[in-house]
Amino acid sequence: MSISPVEDILAEPEFPPDGPKPIRKKGRRRSTSHLKAVPETLEERTRIKEAAEEFTRTLDRSRAFSKGELENQTRVLMDRLGLPEKYLGFTMVMIGNFFWKMQFLAIPFERRMLLLPHCLKHAEGCPAEYTEFGLDCERCGACSIADYKVRAEQLGYKVLVAEGSPVVLKIIVSGYIDGILGVACLNVLEKAIDKILIAGVPSYAVPLHSGDCMNTTLDQAWVWDVLEKYEPLPARVTASYVPMMRASNQIFEDNYQRLLPPNRTRDSQRADHPVAFTEKAAYDWLAEGGRRFRPFITLAAWYAASNDKPLTAGDDTPEVPDDVARVAMAIEAFHKASLVHDDIQDDDAWRYGRKTLHREYGASQAINIGDYLIGLGYRLIHSARHIDPEIAADVLDSMSTAHLRLCDGQGAEMAWQQSPDWSLTPLDAMQIYALKTSPAFEAALYAGLRLAGHKLANSDMVSLFCRHLGVGFQTLNDLKDWRGDADNKLVAGQDALARRPTILLALALSNASDAQRLQLEKLYADDSAADPPEERVAHLREIFELCNVFDKAETLVERCSERALTLIEQVDRQPLRDLLHFFLETVLAADSGPSPAEHLDPSEPVFANLQPPPAPVIQLGIPQG
Repeated sequence: MSISPVEDILAEPEFPPDGPKPIRKKGRRRSTSHLKAVPETLEERTRIKEAAEEFTRTLDRSRAFSKGELENQTRVLMDRLGLPEKYLGFTMVMIGNFFWKMQFLAIPFERRMLLLPHCLKHAEGCPAEYTEFGLDCERCGACSIADYKVRAEQLGYKVLVAEGSPVVLKIIVSGYIDGILGVACLNVLEKAIDKILIAGVPSYAVPLHSGDCMNTTLDQAWVWDVLEKYEPLPARVTASYVPMMRASNQIFEDNYQRLLPPNRTRDSQRADHPVAFTEKAAYDWLAEGGRRFRPFITLAAWYAASNDKPLTAGDDTPEVPDDVARVAMAIEAFHKASLVHDDIQDDDAWRYGRKTLHREYGASQAINIGDYLIGLGYRLIHSARHIDPEIAADVLDSMSTAHLRLCDGQGAEMAWQQSPDWSLTPLDAMQIYALKTSPAFEAALYAGLRLAGHKLANSDMVSLFCRHLGVGFQTLNDLKDWRGDADNKLVAGQDALARRPTILLALALSNASDAQRLQLEKLYADDSAADPPEERVAHLREIFELCNVFDKAETLVERCSERALTLIEQVDRQPLRDLLHFFLETVLAADSGPSPAEHLDPSEPVFANLQPPPAPVIQLGIPQG
């Protein structure tokens, strides 16, 4: 029996009797500014620190906490200590520290990074210059940065004066370091939890006393307490995805040309010949840019389904058979091809911090390069000659089906842009999402499971799980668009200005008055003589807020996460359950919302009145970016 995504996503999730019951967040993702106070006295900070150390001795260290799990454990300790709510962030950092401390201290100095914030520098007259990796600190003696930096470098640390986890995670994945000693304000540490801790990176953090960003202070003894210590452990116990991230990275950096040997650019003397242009551009585009998350999922799923022993932080990069690596590369080739074509259709100017291919070479050449990447994907699967032919055929069928569905979703979006249908419902938008938002993720997960011969590959679970993640991710991406998400958008409201049929628009249409619907149609009209973009976005935001759209979308993301979690708990193999948890936490990780909001009742008519579509719903999903 076919079920609609709305019925499945918004129905109350069922959890096993002994399984975890996640704490449901209320309404829009809350502002957390009121939860990031640092205790004013050293005595109180030390009391919490010592209690956290004792508390963590009883915790299971087999896998890293998700942010939600860490918060739940923290609240238990806070209740015991009678701490006010405002110390939640500080206490979370303390528990995270002692969860990882022994594993961090077991990392040799030369495999550690010391991460320092810009705000410790002397505000006036700092002579240091900024590089791509942050502040190139001078040893002028004007601030405490130099004190830590000099000693850390003497010990063998890599030292980085910068903020933001993306550059740190990139350095970790590149294989240079295994653990982080970080000094930062609670705002920065909160963001790092999603990106660093869940990946399984041993970390120890010293919070700044404030987030004022100018000449702030810290408990310097806490830095020295771990900076100079090395205490080996007989064995590491916490699972980590860093070794497999490195394996994915290694495919495209160390083994790239061996796994995918070029033809026309093999001879450097002919690399600039016109006939070699397409191969050169395509190989460069495939090798450079992006997080390589899809090939990682393939490799990680293959490993989790094939091995009982999980990898831990500090383990060597695992050996991946060439044929498995080539299938993972094929996933990335198909994904990169879709991005080239998507950028042309949306006329995007930038991708991976560089000009999009159609802006660099023209639309005709970019289309050709995208087509070439599709050909590379087929070649990679064909060259995986030691894979069972039946498995290879199944993987190819999964990838081709994902490609077709992605085109269906993209085509539906463009058709709506050309001829808007103002009867658009949330169900319509989610059906587009379930097709458009990178079904390659489903193919990536399926490929890893099928290569390992695991029974889960042939179940409906993979498709259902990916659908929930896909709809949730795209809804989250829509919300980020209205927050001016720095990762993908420079200005808020760009999807609305591009007249895309988003879930936000559909939710607004389902709840708007007649006058508001007319105003929405006018604001979405492609009229060069209309109001300036900034005014259009401001008017749209006002209507969306009046229709409670942002709260409804947040509830939808939460329900997608809950339904995915329900499916995870049905998987009987622990390494796969842990991987799917990681997948869920990574894809649906979000920054905190700008302000608190009242809880949205899921039984509200905007959800309850949605009906299943007359035709069966194609089960697919997951994001494109």
